[in-house]
Amino acid sequence: MHRIRTRTLVTVAALLLAAPFAPAAHAAEDVHVEGQLPSGAAYLMDVPADWNGTVLLYSHGYMPTGAPNPARNAPDDTTKSLLLDQGYALIGSSYATTGWAVTEAVPDQLATLDAFTARFGRAGRTIAWGTSYGGLVTTALAERHASRLAGSLSMCGLVQGGVANWNSTLDPVFALKTLLAPDSGIPLTGLPSPAAATDASNAMSAVLTGAQQTADGRARIALAAALHNIPGWNDPSQPRPAPTDWDAQQSGQYQAVVGLVKFPAFVWRQEAETRAGGNMSWNTGVDYHAMLRNSPYLKEVKELYAKAGLSLKSDLTALDKAPRTRADTNAVDWMSRTSSFTGRLTRPQLDIHTTGDALIPVQSESAYRRAAAAAGSAPLLRQRYVDNAGHCAFSPGEQIAALHTLEDRITSGHWLDSDPAALNSRATKADPASPARYIPYAPTAYPRPYDRAHPSDGHRR
Repeated sequence: MHRIRTRTLVTVAALLLAAPFAPAAHAAEDVHVEGQLPSGAAYLMDVPADWNGTVLLYSHGYMPTGAPNPARNAPDDTTKSLLLDQGYALIGSSYATTGWAVTEAVPDQLATLDAFTARFGRAGRTIAWGTSYGGLVTTALAERHASRLAGSLSMCGLVQGGVANWNSTLDPVFALKTLLAPDSGIPLTGLPSPAAATDASNAMSAVLTGAQQTADGRARIALAAALHNIPGWNDPSQPRPAPTDWDAQQSGQYQAVVGLVKFPAFVWRQEAETRAGGNMSWNTGVDYHAMLRNSPYLKEVKELYAKAGLSLKSDLTALDKAPRTRADTNAVDWMSRTSSFTGRLTRPQLDIHTTGDALIPVQSESAYRRAAAAAGSAPLLRQRYVDNAGHCAFSPGEQIAALHTLEDRITSGHWLDSDPAALNSRATKADPASPARYIPYAPTAYPRPYDRAHPSDGHRR
């Protein structure tokens, strides 16, 4: 059932059977709709009385198994309020399941759009937008269902795709086990149950806690962090370390690695492996010497190794000689088919990312640019960067500035006023109370890209 402030009660079936393309008259007051899709997913719609004809289809981030799973139609309450004041209609679903739910999320979001059209009429313009894992869902919508959209906005998105994400999640824990607990027997993949994943997470967390107490351990944690491109400043509540304050940078990386071990590397992996039908990650054929050479944190690692009196060359050799992990072919194929990208855009997409993101490092944007370039879609893609620590740590003004920049591209056919200075001006105008921190920035290459535009990416698995 729906709860609508105008007191109109209708069922989902009635919404879906209503004439979907009849234009709706503007409501006399703001309308709030909550409902349930046939899949069981909840959805949420807010339509202001002065709707401007644009609907924003919001895809939320990753929700762990067992966590509350409400429908969401905006990244935060302040941004939501500002957008409603500007006349946008906001919609979004919960997805039918939690976890790595892309196979449910994409159809649930499309069904939410269908339900909106049935109730309010066809929008003049539909824009998909999303944060974090929702950036993956948004990009999947943009590549696979472009006819439903005018454009897309991915914010701090997992745009490297699923296979690349899980490979890059494997690399740091492989280094930690090899260098800090080689005889521990901690399983890194093929986790048979949630309990086994929790046990592995707890065991690796204990290893980390002990290692952080020694100079050798801190250097090796920094090496593991560098393989995942985890920045030293990744928590906006902490002061930014000085460029050569290696200890402070490592301390920030340690906290992020603790979070990686606690959730994504084991518990979230196990849920994704269950969906994929096996292990979708590998590090056969990976050259960790080269990966570290290309990391922006190479200098820090060298300095911490020197301070500890430890041989970096010896540790990298140990990584080279350690037994590697092979993927299950069917699991890789499933993850590639459902959660990796072709780079083929036919509508404009704008990506924004914070430079100090530890959960989805900013280099993920390089991975998607690589795919779009191979597919010939690079002119449709713009990527811009906010100078802040944290995952999805954008201000309301920064998010709305990105939306307006995308809208200008949709309307004009050109990327107008999309440089950092123009974005900052738009952000301040959209919300003078929040910061505007766009900067010129170019992330380094993603360490292990995988996309469907480069068939050779999977040959070493």
